[in-house]
Amino acid sequence: MRTLRLAGLAPFCLGLACLCLAAVQAKAASPPGPPAPTLGALAPENLKKPRPKPPFDLTGTWFVDTGFASFKFGPPYPKFKPAAQAEYLAGEKATAEGRAYKDFIGQCYPAGLPMIMTRVWPIAMVQLPTVIYIVSGFENAFRAVYLDGRPHSEPDIVVPSYNGESIGRWEGNTLVVDTVAIEPANHTIDVGVPISSQFHVVERISMPNPATLEIKYIMTDPENWDGEWVSTKRWKRVDDQDITEVECLPDLDSHLPATNSVLNVR
Repeated sequence: MRTLRLAGLAPFCLGLACLCLAAVQAKAASPPGPPAPTLGALAPENLKKPRPKPPFDLTGTWFVDTGFASFKFGPPYPKFKPAAQAEYLAGEKATAEGRAYKDFIGQCYPAGLPMIMTRVWPIAMVQLPTVIYIVSGFENAFRAVYLDGRPHSEPDIVVPSYNGESIGRWEGNTLVVDTVAIEPANHTIDVGVPISSQFHVVERISMPNPATLEIKYIMTDPENWDGEWVSTKRWKRVDDQDITEVECLPDLDSHLPATNSVLNVR
């Protein structure tokens, strides 16, 4: 009887296996469902995800310690391509003659990366597990450095901006920030050095001590110069200052000598 009963189960088990296989095949053949929604940097679920403790916290107010006159990122400069070299020389000539050259910032265009990091007033940083928010005292320019592991947006959907799209990752005691999708129109470095849509910035951020911030800028733009343009800046913590609202108003800026210069805005 036992043999007959086991034999009788065989067709049932075989049928069950066929049903299971058919279900797996049907699931594999069905179209994928919609992707899981991306969590925002301030979503509680994202903030609560377990992450290693960062080696330092940038939260605070910082001022570039080279002062007002040292806002530039050169010299040294890379080897500029001919068109960029011509712009650089024109800017140098105008400066030597006491004239402004393509002062887009004076026309209320955003300073943009990297210039916004060294322009005149302090910058405030607020570091969370998922993002670092940076607000400049100059025109209240805003940056977000995402730390939650998201990739850069696809090139065909990302919207270029003057500070670009910044993704950060920790490499030992250094925060590496990779920024792409930087808007090139009316956006220059130093005095008149142009950038293109290929402009790419990597910042290597370290904190030698709690009162000092150091950022090494590695900038590439194959349309305008060869190789890497490297510049290192330092900031000091300023605990006695806050960032207040600032607006760039063209009617007030029109009285500045820089805004009355020939800009050749492109």
